[in-house]
Amino acid sequence: MKNFALCLIAAALLCLIEAAPQPQGAAEPIAIISQESNIEPDGAYNYNYETANGIKAEETGTLKKATSPDNTDVIVVKGSFSYTSPEGELITLNYAADDEGGFQPTGSHLPTPPPIPPAIQKALDYLMSLPPTQQQRRR
Repeated sequence: MKNFALCLIAAALLCLIEAAPQPQGAAEPIAIISQESNIEPDGAYNYNYETANGIKAEETGTLKKATSPDNTDVIVVKGSFSYTSPEGELITLNYAADDEGGFQPTGSHLPTPPPIPPAIQKALDYLMSLPPTQQQRRR
């Protein structure tokens, strides 16, 4: 099920890349400058491509052997894509996806959360300074 979710994420990212803004009045298809892909028998893969209008993408998926009781192997994914926005800004998104952290995108264009209020940060610092509980020690 986790492999399916990661494949679904990869497919969604490809759709986002395809939906990247195109120049106004572009009547002809955009040429693919370079394209490579490789799929291994164990499910690991990699691909990359670049188009004539500056879209670039690359992704690598590697098999991670199961360490959990359910014995499910997963594909760990790392990749990026970039394109130029209609405003002329280069948009680059890097991402990773795995069974522990899920989908983790990074990019300067992504919104960032506001800073943690000082009172809450003080409470969090205090909680982190406490000794671990018995339940936390068993992990």
